Amino acid sequence: MALDRAAGLAETARSLAAGDVTSRALVERTLARIEAAQGSINAFRIVRAEAALVEAEAADRELAAGVRKPLLGVPVAVKDDMDVAGEPTAFGCCGEFPPVAEDGEAVRRLRAAGAVIVGKTNTCEFGQWPFTEGPAFGATRNPWSTAHTPGGSSGGSAAAVAAGLVPAALGSDGAGSVRIPAAWTHLVGIKPQRGRVSTWPRGESFQGITVNGTLARTVADAALLLDAASGNHPQDPHRPPAVDVSAAGDRAPGRLRIALALKPPFTAVPARLLPEVRTRVVELADRLAALGHTVEEADPPYGQIGLTFVPRATAGIAERVAEAPFPALLDRRTLGAARLGRLLGGAPLRAARRAESVLHHRIGGFFASYDVVLAPTTAAPPPRIGALLELSGFATDRAMIAACPYAWPWNVLGWPGVNVPAGFTADGLPVGAQLLGPANSEPLLVRVAAQLEAELRWHEKWPAPPVPEGSTAA
Repeated sequence: MALDRAAGLAETARSLAAGDVTSRALVERTLARIEAAQGSINAFRIVRAEAALVEAEAADRELAAGVRKPLLGVPVAVKDDMDVAGEPTAFGCCGEFPPVAEDGEAVRRLRAAGAVIVGKTNTCEFGQWPFTEGPAFGATRNPWSTAHTPGGSSGGSAAAVAAGLVPAALGSDGAGSVRIPAAWTHLVGIKPQRGRVSTWPRGESFQGITVNGTLARTVADAALLLDAASGNHPQDPHRPPAVDVSAAGDRAPGRLRIALALKPPFTAVPARLLPEVRTRVVELADRLAALGHTVEEADPPYGQIGLTFVPRATAGIAERVAEAPFPALLDRRTLGAARLGRLLGGAPLRAARRAESVLHHRIGGFFASYDVVLAPTTAAPPPRIGALLELSGFATDRAMIAACPYAWPWNVLGWPGVNVPAGFTADGLPVGAQLLGPANSEPLLVRVAAQLEAELRWHEKWPAPPVPEGSTAA
């Protein structure tokens, strides 16, 4: 049986275990799809063609010997901020980077689950922006409309999954960088609890606001990849209690109290929810109400949470810039953010870190009245390629906040969030909504997402296949 691009992660794993397809054949077809789409979508920074085929053959030998692992022989991709042994980790930057010696912990766990890492996906420079473009690799394009960005900073992973190049991929989320591209490419994106998926060799990434997460077409596939990647390095500072996210999706969530939060959290510049996006999110809220949940408009008590985000984010950029082998090649906006991060890296950063426990208490109290928050993932549909690329630092921040004011508070809190597809604009551009919960609430959020998926069947809608470079559409 030949698996097409519609085969998801779980279906692919089952077919491999049943002997319906070999990993070698599957990886060959995956590599062919990646090559055909690279000119039009440009999802990958690195394609591990030879290494992936060697790993596929090893997986086939294990499968023939009766070995069974959750992802044995399944091709997946990871974002190019994660270490893969023998490959460089450029994290969106220009320059020739040396290969790293060891897998990062998340990649190590994927390999332990049997996955074949076919490549590393594009991301903007140090993952700072909600677009995936730059001089290091060009522009990654949205499979639903190649004139538009897939979002960022996990835009390469999102584009690869949305185009059907791989069934699922890892990304990272420091201010919505999994959830935003998931929303803009019609995917499920899980930002887990801080520490659920290790960011080692960094115990904390960007002062603890960035976590690794998953992108897939279905809730079950996103949860399966999350479970495979979850776990900790012995030196990780954040070690949440284990949860079985995949099993959660098989159970109904019960009747819940859901807060529909449409007001953007505090931002220093204006942000407005566009009416077309609002309509899609409200329609999703109405669907949840029809499923028996109590849904009412209510906004978490965010206060001036943004004052705690900026020192952590910019100090994290300053740390990355200090380690960069080619600082002269970095974007001027990166250097400006690093200068601010150095200014805020002392007392303001310490105050921002201390404020997290206060925020946990205050916003956690909101969950005495509500079980889940439903909010827009973005305030706008994806912008066109190039719209933000050449802006000044201040103009980029204004545009970024205007389009994406909703995701970042959950990075400060370190709590889980799940993007679910919410439909399309009149122009056919995808938008999403996020389900947000308190600490360690991935199982509950996945149950709600799976309930919506069973109703809406969003995974059955696909973009047109990408047009190979040099070809013309029929």
